[in-house]
Amino acid sequence: MNAPLAVAACALSCIFSAPLSAQEASSTQEPGTPEPKVQLTVIEDDSVRIEELKVRGQTQRISVQPKGIKGYEIIPADQGRDISDSAGSQRGAAGKRVWRVLTF
Repeated sequence: MNAPLAVAACALSCIFSAPLSAQEASSTQEPGTPEPKVQLTVIEDDSVRIEELKVRGQTQRISVQPKGIKGYEIIPADQGRDISDSAGSQRGAAGKRVWRVLTF
């Protein structure tokens, strides 16, 4: 085999094998951590559309879009944050409504 042809063959084999080795490396980096389960539920009727986003079984966001008026978002309560309006407020498991005033 002639030298330039051998160099070209070596270069081509490196080019075509590089993506395969990159895929193997990325798939073996974190075998024990699966992707979180993400669930988007949309409920819609004649007067309102409700979207609920759950990650790992916990509600992250609830968006309510009534037909004809501006929508709002409900921030769900979790154990990590206090969403009460006052010190003596007892809201139970309810969330807090938030209206987006300035959206760009």
